Amino acid sequence: MCARTCSVTGQRRMATITMNSTQITFFSFSAYFDTGRLKYLYFLVVMFIYSFIMFSNLLLIVVICVNRTLHEPMYLFLVSLFVNELCGSSGLFPLILVQILSDSHTVSVPLCFLQIFSLHFYGSVELFTLGAMSYDRYVAICCPLQYNVLMSLRKVWAMTASVWLYSVLATLAMLSLSGPLQLCGNIIHKVYCDNFSVVKLSCYDTTINNIYGLLYIFTVIAGLFLMILYSYVRILRVCLSGSHRTRQKALSTCTPHLSSMINFCFGAFFEIVQGRVSSALQIFLSLYTLTCQPLFNPSMYGLNLSKIHVFNFKNSTASLLLEVISV
Repeated sequence: MCARTCSVTGQRRMATITMNSTQITFFSFSAYFDTGRLKYLYFLVVMFIYSFIMFSNLLLIVVICVNRTLHEPMYLFLVSLFVNELCGSSGLFPLILVQILSDSHTVSVPLCFLQIFSLHFYGSVELFTLGAMSYDRYVAICCPLQYNVLMSLRKVWAMTASVWLYSVLATLAMLSLSGPLQLCGNIIHKVYCDNFSVVKLSCYDTTINNIYGLLYIFTVIAGLFLMILYSYVRILRVCLSGSHRTRQKALSTCTPHLSSMINFCFGAFFEIVQGRVSSALQIFLSLYTLTCQPLFNPSMYGLNLSKIHVFNFKNSTASLLLEVISV
């Protein structure tokens, strides 16, 4: 009798799970709250940030592409970095702008997964491009006589293409595990869609998803961070044993990259701890990497790399625009 009752109860539970999972056609964002007429002010602020990100990154892409003297490995990596900032920002801000003016704060499932792809792809390209740039600085400072051989333009293009192709495949692999999941809820406790928030809504065991995420973190990402750390340890050794000119050159070329890397790591740390703080602070921390990194990079590189600075001062229009960025 007990076995029969348990069987019936299990069948009902499975039927309820199936019914709930098949009814989900949209997700709701719980992090948004009613701001009344202030929503128009928030809309303008977010629109200004988005426009500034697009403008500043596009400006530096044009500057590097137009000036032939900047067609060097470091600046080509910067083009990849700035293009990625445009892609990541376009995957985030348009939906946020729509949600600010909306009263329902919902998004369709396909559009949510499209945003998940855009944002996770952005994070992957950002991290791997910073890793490639650290290797470039290591070769330039520690092996200057072999630089033209080890970092030829063909190799730079191959590295960049590999970064983008790998990021596409890794993101698609992640979505291939998350997409088929049957979901028992549709509440996302953020202002945008991310993979972990959707996986948490699954009706069934997500061990495979968790294993994939942990393996990716402890193999690919950890290996990349170790490579970056090794590069800067070697650079530091060369600086300590080299001349004042060597130290000055290393400092001028490594400071923007190291600052960008530290800022990205802060964003990753904030993403981990943001679930343990109040809702208002949680929104800020979850948006830190996706907002501050695209703002930080063009400002840092545009102000600190001398060749970009000199070229812009030769061109009065570009010089004026660069001064706007510095403000």
